[in-house]
Amino acid sequence: MQHWSVKELQARLQTAKPVLLDVRETWEYDICHLPETQLIPMGQIPSRLSELDPAAEIVVICHHGIRSRQVGLYLEHHGFKNLINLSGGMDAWAREIDTSMAVYT
Repeated sequence: MQHWSVKELQARLQTAKPVLLDVRETWEYDICHLPETQLIPMGQIPSRLSELDPAAEIVVICHHGIRSRQVGLYLEHHGFKNLINLSGGMDAWAREIDTSMAVYT
């Protein structure tokens, strides 16, 4: 699994459309999220694994990058190869890229 900063993801989104997998809870997603993001809360990943393409480039996103890392490790264990953990998560995105985005604790 790779680990990208929010600036690296921002640059990648200029040239490609990776799957953006948000693993936060619905209430967190409702506060702020990236456009065209697929929401599957962390606890639902095992039961919804079939909704994800193991061959796709998947950027796993959470609040700070901790849950997304755990989900990335789980996905790797299940044969996913092209995974990126968003270091700093949505909090970093809101503070460094889109400062108009809501933040939460």
